[in-house]
Amino acid sequence: MLVKLENPGVLSKVVEILSEIVTEVRIRISEFGMSITAMDPANISMLNFKIPKSSFSQFEAGNEVLGINLDNLKQILKRCSSGSSLILEKKENLLSIKIQDRIKRNFTLNLIEVESEEIDFDDKISRMNFTASVEINSVDLVSSIEDCSVVSDACSFMIDTGKFIVEAKSLNSAMSEFSGDEAKIQGKECKSKYSLEYMQKFMKGAKLCEKTVLQFSEDHPLKIYFKNKDMELSFVLAPRVETED
Repeated sequence: MLVKLENPGVLSKVVEILSEIVTEVRIRISEFGMSITAMDPANISMLNFKIPKSSFSQFEAGNEVLGINLDNLKQILKRCSSGSSLILEKKENLLSIKIQDRIKRNFTLNLIEVESEEIDFDDKISRMNFTASVEINSVDLVSSIEDCSVVSDACSFMIDTGKFIVEAKSLNSAMSEFSGDEAKIQGKECKSKYSLEYMQKFMKGAKLCEKTVLQFSEDHPLKIYFKNKDMELSFVLAPRVETED
């Protein structure tokens, strides 16, 4: 297995985001490209990351599964600069990582056995019934989540009379309201509450894309989807269901 990325910045940034949620992952290399699917240790969130084969300048791989410690990989990828290219090559139980720019640097990363269960992300998503979909400017969503984090540890997403509302309430409150002019809003009225601790981690992915897509239902898991020409990144977050608001 040998794959080469001419612009490893996106991979580096995503690995940094994912390392805040999970420690160990399986990186799959197949005829379609590279992918990571995992669930966090608390079973509250699930993630899926894909780099299509077309994003690689060199791709020689069958079906490979690489058990990786993300903190270790993150530290190596941080050594890439804006003009670097990245070569990943599996050699027995090691991953050879070559960073090529003005000088050539070589790293090796020990491959590990990942004990967590295998997850079929697409299968799990297909069982979820999302009744609302919102496509919003990523910068607006990030700002709304930051507003909510000032006053609470959870926020609610709502569809109400054709508007998308992001709201947090405790002793204090914060609210952002978006009409159809600021976001593409589809679906029936609903409301669901989510942890801001997780949302703030996910929002680092929003900074990679101009638009963010949200799918949710009444007291239902939330799917967050980011996509650009180089990658796809999705998160699913369980709702925070409380007997009293």
